[in-house]
Amino acid sequence: MAENEDRTPAPPEDHTPAPRTYRTLDPRSLRGLAHPLRMRLLSTLRHDGPATASQLADRLGESSGATSYHLRQLAAHGFVEDDPERGKGRERWWKAGAEGTAFDESLYTDPDPEVRGAADFFIHEIANIHAQEIATWLATARDWPDVWRRSSDMSDFTLRLTPEQAHELNEKVHALIESYRALAPGPEAEGAAQVRMHLHAFPRSTE
Repeated sequence: MAENEDRTPAPPEDHTPAPRTYRTLDPRSLRGLAHPLRMRLLSTLRHDGPATASQLADRLGESSGATSYHLRQLAAHGFVEDDPERGKGRERWWKAGAEGTAFDESLYTDPDPEVRGAADFFIHEIANIHAQEIATWLATARDWPDVWRRSSDMSDFTLRLTPEQAHELNEKVHALIESYRALAPGPEAEGAAQVRMHLHAFPRSTE
């Protein structure tokens, strides 16, 4: 069939991924999230995709009653939401409401001691999660092909910087990592895997 010569050409296909969505924590939502099981539930939904309370209970070694309760608490604060595309009958599927969480350092100095305590707990739990993930990798590294073991990294560096330079460095590293999202291979690509990257940057005393 002949095309209309005056047809407006379609724009070139854009493969640039949509910007990631982040939930910025405020005092109320921080208190709602700062619980070990809730943080694990949210992390699992973000990394592994939608699931039911029973499926999450099996993965995390918890009771379905506990996962159901804490999922409802997460939903009340907007961290998770229903996934209507997967639910069948009374089966309720959950998905993460955003792809990441943004932590505001001002929460450390909030006038409410409960908020400050929740901020401390949240950051320490993130550190625990990172330590657990590294331990899991070390325990299972031999199960992965050599190419993946050679592509893993556990480096550390010591630099002398001003606070402004440290902040600039963090921003540049974050931007570099984000740039690789546009290069992510499709689900049909062989050999691709989900890769976790941890970035820790902090001053240390030399006294």
